[in-house]
Amino acid sequence: MLKLKPEIEKYIEDNREYSLNLLKTIAVIPSPSNHEEKRAEFCLKWLRENGVKDVYIDSALNVVIPINCENNNDIVVFMAHSDVVFPDTTDLPISEKDGKLYCPGVGDDTANLVVILIAAKYIYEHKLKTKDNGVLLVINSGEEGLGNLKGSRKIVEDFGERITYFHSFDGCNCKVTNGAVGSKRHKIEIFTEGGHSYAKFGNRNAIAYMASLINSLYDIKVPEGGKTTFNVGTISGGTSVNTIAQHSEILYEIRSDRKENLEIMEEHLCSALDFYRKKGIEIKETLVGDRPCGSAVNAEKQALLDSKAQEVIKEYFCENAEFGFASTDCNIPLSKGIPSIGIGCYIGEGLHTREEFLEISSLVPGMKMGWALIFDHFEV
Repeated sequence: MLKLKPEIEKYIEDNREYSLNLLKTIAVIPSPSNHEEKRAEFCLKWLRENGVKDVYIDSALNVVIPINCENNNDIVVFMAHSDVVFPDTTDLPISEKDGKLYCPGVGDDTANLVVILIAAKYIYEHKLKTKDNGVLLVINSGEEGLGNLKGSRKIVEDFGERITYFHSFDGCNCKVTNGAVGSKRHKIEIFTEGGHSYAKFGNRNAIAYMASLINSLYDIKVPEGGKTTFNVGTISGGTSVNTIAQHSEILYEIRSDRKENLEIMEEHLCSALDFYRKKGIEIKETLVGDRPCGSAVNAEKQALLDSKAQEVIKEYFCENAEFGFASTDCNIPLSKGIPSIGIGCYIGEGLHTREEFLEISSLVPGMKMGWALIFDHFEV
């Protein structure tokens, strides 16, 4: 049964304010994808100050805590990502009202990150030993947006053949990710001769051609089976109101829970771009994000992970977990056939908005839930 011993539950309860203050401290530290240095350095310093000596930052800006991983034994991974979707380079705004903590990224994924940090502190304070396998605790980089899962990729690259189970503490509200939604993200640029809006009227306008291309992309019918989506997320270009635009660009994303559907959508995109190239339009396409779909995973081992998630959610949060596919750090191990789940350790709303908040009362049961999964691999 995945239930913590009473003394561990009491430790979590007694340290409620300590954990909340740590969350508030980290939540305001800016950490946009690909620029997680400040949070990584804070976590490294905090861990060392709290007795965790076996910790390092790798080349992907992951903060890595290997426990009994020195030999060639199997490894179980627990991670939570340090980056947020917001580009801020100064402290993020934080406030508390009516039992809720508000801050961009406070839940996704800072609250889950704190679960990992304080678990590491407890493990080293109490000199806990793992069971047969090694345990890798990670504060990872690059989960959001154009981070392109760089942190998860690095962990799987470094430890992949030894990883038997992979857990990402991500998300909230009793939801569990046990399947991968793959995606392709493209930057598409159009270049034309442009010119003065009056003197060179009639010259080709990059914005006009981009608008036409966008219409073409939105006329594409998605393949049947599974779920496939597409989106133009940003558009930019032009110089001034009296200048025929020489350049325009968009970010375009395709997502699907089926690899073959991603490939079909990529073919549609290539056909659309070729149509405009044949008209003599200069188009540059750059792949800026590539998240794989899942691969064949041992059904029995995946079912074991799913059942553990259901058990701890029922014990500490709600009656039933909601399972589904998503685009998360789990994409990388799932694409390699490694059983994986993503599970959130808090209750909250407003993910990826500046109004994001979490229920402060959910932090203690959330930490208990996360620790029940982690400490299942320790002698306690």
